[in-house]
Amino acid sequence: MTSVLFVCHGNICRSPMAQFIFDHIAKENGREGDLCAFSAAVSSEEIWGDTGSPVYPPARDVLRRHGIPFGEHYAVQIRKEDKDKYDLIIAMDRSNVRGVERICGKSGKIHLLLEYAGEDRDISDPWYSGDFERAYEDIYKGCLALFKSLVG
Repeated sequence: MTSVLFVCHGNICRSPMAQFIFDHIAKENGREGDLCAFSAAVSSEEIWGDTGSPVYPPARDVLRRHGIPFGEHYAVQIRKEDKDKYDLIIAMDRSNVRGVERICGKSGKIHLLLEYAGEDRDISDPWYSGDFERAYEDIYKGCLALFKSLVG
């Protein structure tokens, strides 16, 4: 099994969207169980006591509109040991890469999601832009390209 950890700032928009999209792509292609996605934040802003914030409602809405199933999810922060736990750590933007490296140290496992789609750019944070549809499209494109790179 290949495990992928998607990372964004707060783990309430982009990274859980990527987790659910990637799992959906894997399931649609008969690779559920071979590939497994998780998500985390570089920030602790959305972590409250023993639990974190749920997926932000507009992120859930865009997943629902596109027919992407999602389950219960609460924000968690990436930990140093996650570098050894996951096969790949996929960040949504360069700031997230720096955050992952600050927490986990540098590693060849850390990549930007859109690298897999041949693009050298960040996925805009819809928390600030309000454009959840564009974030969805970019995340889907990156997840599909990542999937194809893993299964050949």
